[in-house]
Amino acid sequence: MAKAAAFIEIPVEADKVWQLIGGFNALPNWLPYIPQSELQEEGRVRHLANPDGSVIIERLMAFDEKERSYSYHILQAPFPVKDYYSTLRVKKSSDGGGSRVEWFGEFAPVDVSDQEASSLFQGIYEDGLKALKEHYVS
Repeated sequence: MAKAAAFIEIPVEADKVWQLIGGFNALPNWLPYIPQSELQEEGRVRHLANPDGSVIIERLMAFDEKERSYSYHILQAPFPVKDYYSTLRVKKSSDGGGSRVEWFGEFAPVDVSDQEASSLFQGIYEDGLKALKEHYVS
């Protein structure tokens, strides 16, 4: 399995950041790559559209309001991977004055190397978290 992980420190309290990103349907509120999201199956499956019109379908696998995290599995996407499982989590920063947002996943590459697949998702995670921070600090 290949892996990718990214984090960012944001000078905003963790609960406030979680209010923005914690909903399984909230990606369009902060992630420019995903302009549209629609929930199905009583909120457990989301159908996402990216700017080029590709469809991404993801299933919510775990949700923890207290720990401010959720994990999901990609069912369908234009990415060269299978068995994708990822977690998005918001923690209090070590100094307690802000938040640390973590986004990490693992997946099996399909017709690409582990490094290529990891680089793809590393970029998605890093760009997404940068956009999240810019939502608060610009």
